[in-house]
Amino acid sequence: MAASILVAEDQTDIRELLVMNLRGAGYEVEAVADGPAALASQRERASDLLVLDLMMPGLDGLEVCKALRAQGRSTPILMLTAKSTELDRVLGLELGADDYLTKPFSLAELLARVKALLRRADLLRAAQANVAGEGRVLRNGALEIHPAKRQVRFRGAAIDFTALEFDLLLHFASHPGHVFSRGQLLDAVWGYSHDGYEHTVTTHINRLRNKLEVDPMRPELILTVRGAGYKMRDAP
Repeated sequence: MAASILVAEDQTDIRELLVMNLRGAGYEVEAVADGPAALASQRERASDLLVLDLMMPGLDGLEVCKALRAQGRSTPILMLTAKSTELDRVLGLELGADDYLTKPFSLAELLARVKALLRRADLLRAAQANVAGEGRVLRNGALEIHPAKRQVRFRGAAIDFTALEFDLLLHFASHPGHVFSRGQLLDAVWGYSHDGYEHTVTTHINRLRNKLEVDPMRPELILTVRGAGYKMRDAP
């Protein structure tokens, strides 16, 4: 069955181009022109992936993303924007977007990102099903991860993570002591590996450390291995 994608874009020419190319790639596509319509569409029927324009009338892409995440929806979200500042990218990721493309972008790259996000979502669902069947809980010192529930407790307190932060943390916790390069983490967690996007990994690791480390500048849980990458310490 074809994956379903919602495109929310207020510029008619871009919206029609996205719909044509996504349908040409075999996806089932619905298109709307503003934020309220995007939320209404998801209330009626949840899509497998959302492509949201950052600047839309009614509600912008960030507000739509925030509202969906507040409802507990983990649907992959690809944000489109004419802006290109690091602040805009970080804000979108903080509110729960899974990936970001700055206009103008190539349709080939858009399709690659869409495919990668859907692949990552499929792998995550399969992993969660396996974990749920096992009733597994991952522990590393004061860190406790419940993969099936997507819940994390640290020193007894519940900690909130965005979808990608959780996936990155789960990947580390599933392989304690294993060193991963940024490229390997991009491929395993984001589902793609492109030169120039390694900074995304660094940003997410810094956010994990800000939430889990007593002193993020001197991490004790998620460690930097100079010249090689990052690892989670071996479980005690």
